Amino acid sequence: MKPLRIHWCLPRGHGNTKASEKDLANELDLDGVIAFAQEAEALGIDSLLMGIGFHLPDPLPLLGALARETRKVNFLLAYRPGLVPPTLFAQVVNTISWMANKRIALNIVAGISPDEQAYYGDFLAHDARYRRSDEFMHLLHRFWSEDEPITSDGEFYQVKNAQLGLPFKDHERPRIYISGASEIAQRASIAWGDCWLRYGDTPEGITASSKLVRDGRREIGLRMHVLARATRAEALAEIDAMMENPDEKHREKVSEFVARCDSVSVKESFRLAASARDNWLSPMIWSGAVAYRGGPALCIVGSYQEVAEYLMQYKRAGVSEFIFSGWPTRAEMHIFCKEVLPLLRQRETEVQETVLA
Repeated sequence: MKPLRIHWCLPRGHGNTKASEKDLANELDLDGVIAFAQEAEALGIDSLLMGIGFHLPDPLPLLGALARETRKVNFLLAYRPGLVPPTLFAQVVNTISWMANKRIALNIVAGISPDEQAYYGDFLAHDARYRRSDEFMHLLHRFWSEDEPITSDGEFYQVKNAQLGLPFKDHERPRIYISGASEIAQRASIAWGDCWLRYGDTPEGITASSKLVRDGRREIGLRMHVLARATRAEALAEIDAMMENPDEKHREKVSEFVARCDSVSVKESFRLAASARDNWLSPMIWSGAVAYRGGPALCIVGSYQEVAEYLMQYKRAGVSEFIFSGWPTRAEMHIFCKEVLPLLRQRETEVQETVLA
């Protein structure tokens, strides 16, 4: 079995200190982002997720800047079909593949909110956005696999004799992640992706929800938070400190946003959080920050050893990679890589040796 791939979510700078505060959205600390990416590279993080949304800087120019400041870490670019036409998007991705020596993967997101999609002039409903994503991805795959000009007369995209002079470097293509918890998202991951990416759940919940993807022989990735300390008591104390004086106005705004959301993944995360007992979905998964920070905020909490062992449970459930965040995210990345990751790799080696014996 391959080792779990560990990615991290790239913040705008140093990242929030508390789980219950408003996500900072009115500044971009480029020097801080560069320092974060360089430390992630030094720590051995596989990829950095570059998110997309109205509350974030656009990831494309940021990726171009970071490609020049790093040498090994990969970049997982989140992008939504409908923002730019597929020919132009393929051209941008191909260009980055040369700038970053192929250190780019794609996280295709159909969109989570009709309100936010409307900000960009997009008024398609949930299933129509996935039909458009299918068409978008079909054209991208053609650009990366065919040598002849491309003509297509689809429901959402029409191109005639489309061609690009600059291919993806070495005539390859990026690794593709398809996000979403709905069945239509899972089928899209089987058709066009390498990995199905969704928000977190318990290992048992992932086993129950991922049969379609596993039968389709696609990998499974989870987007979650993590909080690990030397002892469980220290980890729980850290949560208590983070939740002092929470920003209730921000929580109310998040609740209003989610109420109008049409994403199955987002709705499912809030349903799981609501079903949790005293904000614990399981003895290892704390859900108390979801109301303030959304679906990715389901958080694995415990001692270094406990977290490593729990990640092995996910691996046995079929999960092959994680995109983590923390509070503050740079400090948590350092803790995870220095304290948890060696234990995780040791357990993986022990399991592999047992299988081979």
